[in-house]
Amino acid sequence: MRQGQRGRASDRQYSVRLSTKGQLVVPKEVRLRHGWNEGVELLLEDDGDGVLLRAARSLPETTLDDLVGCAGYRGPTKTLEEMEAAIARGARERR
Repeated sequence: MRQGQRGRASDRQYSVRLSTKGQLVVPKEVRLRHGWNEGVELLLEDDGDGVLLRAARSLPETTLDDLVGCAGYRGPTKTLEEMEAAIARGARERR
């Protein structure tokens, strides 16, 4: 346990210094707890009163097949021409 800001002792609060290059050293205990190794990408979120540091999670690559059906349409497949005609018809009806 280390001494945190304002004299409060906490197992989740650490005092670190900002270098002249704007760098922080994340304490080894924190890096080990989170499995952060050299080169890991981190996100720094500014919440106005302070900052939150967390690992950047990579999203899995998405394919077209992953997205098919996500709009909820359950009817027959439409051609591009049919979709464009329906959009034009809808636009005319809104005038």
